[in-house]
Amino acid sequence: MKKSTLACALAISLLGGSAVLAQHYTGPSTVAAGTASGVSSASASYTGPSSVPLMTAKQVLDSGKDNQHVRLQGRLVSHDGGKNYTFADDSGRLPVEISTQRFPPGQSISAEQRVEIVGEIDKDFRSMEFEVDQIRLLP
Repeated sequence: MKKSTLACALAISLLGGSAVLAQHYTGPSTVAAGTASGVSSASASYTGPSSVPLMTAKQVLDSGKDNQHVRLQGRLVSHDGGKNYTFADDSGRLPVEISTQRFPPGQSISAEQRVEIVGEIDKDFRSMEFEVDQIRLLP
């Protein structure tokens, strides 16, 4: 009995997490409806000047170094499942990983909304991904 109660509670929390994720990103998705999950958490963010360099998607792909911190400005053009999204700017596209708690609390982001993302390049011999630490909406 305890196992079924725990399983039911887990299922409800995962389904609730899908609704939370849907509130944050409202653009296109390559995931079947109801398969994404996440947990929301309100977090404050710094909005002043930064010494983290502003780069383009092409620069990150061509010359970005593993563990390098950078800023990118563009759009989240697709939700690709779980924490995986596609970021695009005028120079190209790159895969990004965004935990739901990184989204601005109480604000939705569409595929047309310009954003600035700050994070770290995760690069190995065969693949590259950008792990987002902060998202800020741009005017």
